[in-house]
Amino acid sequence: MQGVAIIGAGQTRYGDFPDLGVKELFAQAYFEMLRSVDRGLDPGMIQAAYIGCLSAGGGFQLGQLAPLLMGHVGLPGVNAVRVENACASGGYALFNAACAVASGKFDLVLAAGVEKMRDVSSSKGRYWLGVSGDTEYERLAGSTFAGIYALMAARYMHQYGLKREHLSMVAVKNHRHAVNNPKAQFRREITIDQALKGAPVAYPFNVWDCSPTSDGAAAVLLCSAKMAANFTDRPVYLRGFGAASDYLAIHDRDSITGLAATRKAAAEAYRQAGVSPREIDFAEVHDCFTIAEILAYADLGFCEEGRAHHLLEEGVTQLGGRLPVNVSGGLKAKGHPIGATGCGMACEIFRQLRGEASEPSRQVKNARLALSHNVGGSGGTAAVFIYQGGGQ
Repeated sequence: MQGVAIIGAGQTRYGDFPDLGVKELFAQAYFEMLRSVDRGLDPGMIQAAYIGCLSAGGGFQLGQLAPLLMGHVGLPGVNAVRVENACASGGYALFNAACAVASGKFDLVLAAGVEKMRDVSSSKGRYWLGVSGDTEYERLAGSTFAGIYALMAARYMHQYGLKREHLSMVAVKNHRHAVNNPKAQFRREITIDQALKGAPVAYPFNVWDCSPTSDGAAAVLLCSAKMAANFTDRPVYLRGFGAASDYLAIHDRDSITGLAATRKAAAEAYRQAGVSPREIDFAEVHDCFTIAEILAYADLGFCEEGRAHHLLEEGVTQLGGRLPVNVSGGLKAKGHPIGATGCGMACEIFRQLRGEASEPSRQVKNARLALSHNVGGSGGTAAVFIYQGGGQ
């Protein structure tokens, strides 16, 4: 395989944008991505595009969405395809783009994601998210997306002694990180007392344990490592990438206190990169619910099984700690426009590894290796990427 580099990245702010459709959101991210490339890029050089999206605004333009979007930004001839894998749609778009470049099939490929979630009713939104699980045995039996993750949290609490306060610590940390991120949906701090007293959703969750519904888009431009110097002196390399699947329904799994798909994807990414979890300097992980970040700590090898809450207690995963996690604010505070999330993580890491965080106060200092982790649904799919800045 040939090496893969990221030479440009862009994204919209995440939030509620009633006057913008998927075309406009995608265009914002795409043109910001173009502007981030240091030199020498003719958009006509882009050979293929993989665009993650779950539902494009409650069913708007489900068929041939990718050609529609590429035509909207003036590239109707690009080989374009929509990628859908629930909340991991953006991550799988990035995975497919990386594989296309690594295989030598293409030299310059766009990975992107877009979602319009704020223009559907709350009941339709719950349906929309619920069908990312096992429709027959979960959604039609009355479960919700929050309910499935709440079962995981309750089991983890029973098995490992996790306290309700530990869930709130994730929310407080990620809201604090989002304050200085201009791309974030919720740029305000919350206290542990606020986080503990939110309106109930599904025990043990309250509203502060749940990521929001969001509009947004993100775009990342990949090229072969041998070409990167044509476009920038500061590429970010994709050292390793892995993806995996698992049973969709949680009742079919051997355990619900960890995600097998994450562990498989991470093992492949670490193997390909030739690095260990201890070498990662910071990470963007999938925190659709607070328990999801806690599960990710062990699944990604950052701690032993059942000891994730100790990382929170010791401040390891906050900005300034040994392993900052979700310095963007994560899905919890930055936002979660489903199809865009995986590519948005790559955008954050691209900027951080180039020393271009929007505010000096949120720049991860002296970082060389980073990881992103994007999960589909309740763990039916996962994609993991390892990035390196400052040379191969």
